[in-house]
Amino acid sequence: MRILVTGATGYVGSRLVTELLSAGHEVIAASRKPDGLAAFGWYDDVVPVALDASDRTAAATAFGAIGHVDVVYYLVHGIGESDFRHKDNAAARNVAEAAKDAGVSRIVYLGGFVPEGEKLSEHLASRAEVAEYLEVDGGPELVWLRAAVVVGAGSTSFELVRYLSDRLPVIPLPHWADNKMDPISVRDVVYYLVAAADADKLPAGAYDVAGANKASYRELLFTYLSAARRRRIPLPLRGLGTGLASLVSGRLVPVPTELTGDLVASLDYPMFASEDRIRSIVPDPPGGLLTVRQAVEASLHAGPALPVNKLEDIHHLADSDPEWAGGDWLRIRRVGSSVITARGWNEFERLGAGLVLSVGPAAGAVRTGVDFAVSRANKIAPHIGR
Repeated sequence: MRILVTGATGYVGSRLVTELLSAGHEVIAASRKPDGLAAFGWYDDVVPVALDASDRTAAATAFGAIGHVDVVYYLVHGIGESDFRHKDNAAARNVAEAAKDAGVSRIVYLGGFVPEGEKLSEHLASRAEVAEYLEVDGGPELVWLRAAVVVGAGSTSFELVRYLSDRLPVIPLPHWADNKMDPISVRDVVYYLVAAADADKLPAGAYDVAGANKASYRELLFTYLSAARRRRIPLPLRGLGTGLASLVSGRLVPVPTELTGDLVASLDYPMFASEDRIRSIVPDPPGGLLTVRQAVEASLHAGPALPVNKLEDIHHLADSDPEWAGGDWLRIRRVGSSVITARGWNEFERLGAGLVLSVGPAAGAVRTGVDFAVSRANKIAPHIGR
């Protein structure tokens, strides 16, 4: 099929493009700034197109320029931006209307679980509303896949778990840390997304997708700590709300503060699949769905970041993932190599920098201090740490 992927430069989108190409589809990769698509390993194999979903005229123009499209993947979201809820709804309607006029038959949307009977956070409410705005009278049919935390190196949720677990010698455990959650590996969510393009494989509708086992936020944290061989002290904290937790987390990690805040605020809600109909329609991936432990272990690969279409495992870090992804040690190596040259940094490591920065009770404070220094240095010399 001829497939348009909006949000192709995102974490899931960049990996989805790789799998769609492997499945033999023709892929049109859309971005507001198409020049940025050149950073991705699959660039020479796709049709790049400029598409600004926030502008109805620009969206219509983009569809007119690319010609016939069978399926549109909608992976656009503005979480972390001001007024993202309104902007996301408007962008979804713009794309849906343009797709309708272009004769597109199906839109596939990846959103989140919607807890019933809850007053939702801005993030969760927005994800549900986008699905409504993607459905227009006489327009393409919609497949809405709903997922919770996606596990894989470079995923914002996984990187938050990584940084907080690595940096904090004591792990705060508020009451909401025991909320139910159904994580899913990036391999499995991309598998379902690829299947969703084919109407013969999956009818239109909304489907929850999840991994092989259920978990909680506490279990995800300690699964990571076990797989990474970290020892931390759990500290129950009754009364710590997600509002305060988001403020503290935003200052402890290099993930953009607004993005961290919006995601942490969503932890106040149980995020588990309410049904698993998709498993009776689409066969499980070869070897079965992955457990949380399997996905986390695959995501801890310590090798160099490769082009996204050359990854040995889809869970590994790609060279096109955000510069803050990959954890403290990779981040510090990048900074060290840029400041004192790669050769000099390798010598510094040989003399014991690795032990100082990656183990011991002071390691988290050292790494957080280095991260602060990087943020200050970038204001003076923006290339440092990139």
